[in-house]
Amino acid sequence: MNTRVARINADLVALYRDLHAHPELSFAEHRTAGIAARRARALGFEVTEGVGGTGVVARLVNGPGPTVLLRADMDGLPVREQTGLAYASTAFDPECGEPVMHACGHDMHTVCLLGALDALVQARARWSGTVVAVFQPAEEVGRGAQAMVDDGLFERFGKPEIVLAQHVLPIAVGTVATHPGPFLAANDSLRITLHGRGGHGSRPETTVDPIVMAAAAVLRLQTIVSREVAATDRAVVTIGSLHAGAKENIIADEAVLGVSVRTYSTEVRDRVVEAVRRIVCAEAAASGADRAPTIELLMRLPVTVNDPVALDKTRGALSNALGAERVLNIAAFPASEDVGILAEAAGAPLSFWFFGGADPAKVAAAQENGTVERDIPMNHSPYFAPLAEPAIDCGVTALTAAAFAWLDSNP
Repeated sequence: MNTRVARINADLVALYRDLHAHPELSFAEHRTAGIAARRARALGFEVTEGVGGTGVVARLVNGPGPTVLLRADMDGLPVREQTGLAYASTAFDPECGEPVMHACGHDMHTVCLLGALDALVQARARWSGTVVAVFQPAEEVGRGAQAMVDDGLFERFGKPEIVLAQHVLPIAVGTVATHPGPFLAANDSLRITLHGRGGHGSRPETTVDPIVMAAAAVLRLQTIVSREVAATDRAVVTIGSLHAGAKENIIADEAVLGVSVRTYSTEVRDRVVEAVRRIVCAEAAASGADRAPTIELLMRLPVTVNDPVALDKTRGALSNALGAERVLNIAAFPASEDVGILAEAAGAPLSFWFFGGADPAKVAAAQENGTVERDIPMNHSPYFAPLAEPAIDCGVTALTAAAFAWLDSNP
């Protein structure tokens, strides 16, 4: 490793630790966006801030040729970090009243994109074309990509020939993994308010208890996948939050459920969402509620689809850069993303992959013992902690190699 590369790697690790210690929630990524903008500008990119709220677009024209879009998301999550890292987040968001953590690795994505931009600038004699780097806000709430599109992303900065994006995952560091065709699931996120009639805890007969109503609904919602979705189809229904009441001797007026639905086909999607609506309304009626539940759609994301032809080209570049044995094939993954909105709006193919952030020895031991789910913290866990230096090196290498594959080569 030459001196310059070693210095850059050390700088990127330091930046990662800084961003990790200072996470920001969706559409509040002001500090992160400012850092991305300053660093991209210092590399010679033409930088525009405030795209779609807190988004940043960095553009470098390096002669004629294709336009390649590289995307990284920037937002954190309302999670209290429990990793024990020296640079663990202690951030607290007063607006939402929650601690904040980079529990999904978007700090890693931001750093890897900046590292790839540096590598592309240093090698600009080797390629021709235009690089558009998109530092996107609000992926976690599924609105950031659309906000940037609505703010004229492609009218202002041009439509790309390819959209490239990656996401850190707790697979073995140094590996990448992807899947052609439908890869990540569609997502419907719902907030359901069950309306009861509150009163004194000693006289439940005078009330309609929304907690009992919610408990019954939660159990019944778990039967949708097992009893209403065919075994050959794929769906996930998760109740991620349930809030009701404030004191043990008061029966509340309402209970609020946070529900996430993941599917891969329009038919299954419509059937599952309708089943959720039917069940909560039926449980409210069975409880004698005076009002039907209020059902709000918070997020609706499409299936993330990797264009098979484009992915084949991108995979070739990843194999050349990392070694074919490190480029893994995985099954469709039921997490969700909004990066597909960028590709669809641009009319461009998408290549999306995961890159590893976990200790290979720990992953291998957990796989051998059948304890991966217990021993390897997944994204959104308060214990999620990618290995900084090797994961950044892999992410920068992968993103740079993929970009080179789509830009015109100079002799």
